[in-house]
Amino acid sequence: MTGTLAPTQPLTAADRCDRCGAQAYVRVVLSSGGELLFCAHHMRKHDDSIRKIASEIQDETDRLHSTKADVAEDDR
Repeated sequence: MTGTLAPTQPLTAADRCDRCGAQAYVRVVLSSGGELLFCAHHMRKHDDSIRKIASEIQDETDRLHSTKADVAEDDR
């Protein structure tokens, strides 16, 4: 069963996609243990396969749609 992971630690610019090295916006906790990080592109590309082996998914891809004004407001 997959669900949404309560983000205990937000993903940062230091978190990189395990597939290509781009900034990761998705953390997948595997049913077998361990975790994988994916950029939005690779999560979309492998979504069906990943959901079959995931126990939890932390998806922060909505941050890609934030505007500079949203970011500045969050910093206040």
